[in-house]
Amino acid sequence: MAEGACGESPAAHEGILRRQSARESSARTYARALPIVPVRARGLTIEGADGRRYLDCLSGAGTLALGHNHPVVLEAVRRVLDSGAPLSVLDLATPVKDAFITELFRTLPPGLADRARVQFCGPAGTDAVEAALKLVRAATGRTGILAFTGAYHGMTAGALAVSGGAPDVQVARLPYPQDYRCPFGVGGPAGAELAARWTASLLDDPKSGVPLPAGMILEPVQGEGGVIPAPDDWLRRMRQLTADRSIPLIADEVQTGVGRTGAFWAVEHSGITPDVMVLSKAIGGSLPLAVIVYRDDLDVWQPGAHAGTFRGNQLAMAAGTATLAHVRENGLADRARRLGARMLGQLREHLGAFDCVGEVRGRGLMIGVELVDPEEAEAADAGPATGDGHAAPTGWERTRSPLPAAPALAAAVQRECLQRGLIVELGGRHAAVVRLLPPLTISDEQAAAVLDRLADAVAAVNRDQQAHGPHHRRRHGPAQRAG
Repeated sequence: MAEGACGESPAAHEGILRRQSARESSARTYARALPIVPVRARGLTIEGADGRRYLDCLSGAGTLALGHNHPVVLEAVRRVLDSGAPLSVLDLATPVKDAFITELFRTLPPGLADRARVQFCGPAGTDAVEAALKLVRAATGRTGILAFTGAYHGMTAGALAVSGGAPDVQVARLPYPQDYRCPFGVGGPAGAELAARWTASLLDDPKSGVPLPAGMILEPVQGEGGVIPAPDDWLRRMRQLTADRSIPLIADEVQTGVGRTGAFWAVEHSGITPDVMVLSKAIGGSLPLAVIVYRDDLDVWQPGAHAGTFRGNQLAMAAGTATLAHVRENGLADRARRLGARMLGQLREHLGAFDCVGEVRGRGLMIGVELVDPEEAEAADAGPATGDGHAAPTGWERTRSPLPAAPALAAAVQRECLQRGLIVELGGRHAAVVRLLPPLTISDEQAAAVLDRLADAVAAVNRDQQAHGPHHRRRHGPAQRAG
């Protein structure tokens, strides 16, 4: 293939990757697992410099609600560029910003939209998290924050603290309910109830060591934590617990917002209204934008209490307005709900026979497949599972009991997917969850192709594990496939 205007050729592809490895920080992540060089993209599809095409279910870590280069986004950006409007204006009022705020407020949960204020932050979600933490501390006069195990809220100091990465900051860590790896060993409604009781006890016990906090921050679906949807009843309990104690509730909708989970905002599944919403990723229509929206009675800031140079990105606001309107006007959140439920059902059916699959879970078009150690599954087959003389159940039913996470297998599935032209992300506590975040515009035919490629990749990894056996796995980990 001749080298084109964007440098497309196998040699250009290898040269760019080689120079990246030599020049860029060791902190790079996606580039290590996904050695591709994108040169063109549209919708779900990316074309690399080597001429290969990929179905992109990473979507900029959930940023691309409408996929790559959607026509309504491109047109919105072109209009601003052609108008001669300034592109960065700090926090000055502009027609572009006014249109964005108007559209954003049109989509908010009614209980918040009626009395909301908005603060534009730095361009990343972590900047908005920092603003939210600062806001509730200023409004309450308190300092501590409640956060949850498995949380991910960003990479700056305060955001890392509520994500579990900076233990010297005053954060109380609470159990986040889940079925497969329930912290109480029961899962389901019983596990969620125990998690809620734990929270109430911590807040009400004068000897818990946790003073009344400035706020509670949670994700309605933990993304980086492993695609774990919060039970709706538990979310309602958290809302009631915080409201009764005058603790502002912060909903981090950075990854779940703009239709991703099957509602425009993920908190709408439970019907709760948070006091603060943290928004980024998809609200910028693929460009950097982050805001917090909060109840007006929390707006105690003095001028300049929270600022930032890049709060006035006009291109991002225009792209965001177009994205929000397109999702709302075309019912894409509801379509994500229906298509996501169908994809989850098909994945559970297709992957249920594999010992290396622990659970398939998600909400809307936010889907995760947790990989587990099949050697432990084989050990479980050696004896009866129930004590009544019957053999252990097989496939999906048996692997509902939690087996050790298998990050090496998840990485192998990611590599097999890439070989088949499918880009997926890894997440979870041990990086053992293969994640799908396709754009809301994915067609039924594309969804079927994604599922086929993922199922084929899991089957290939499962075959490799069976072929090499437990002795090889103990000594060498999963087999590496050529290609």
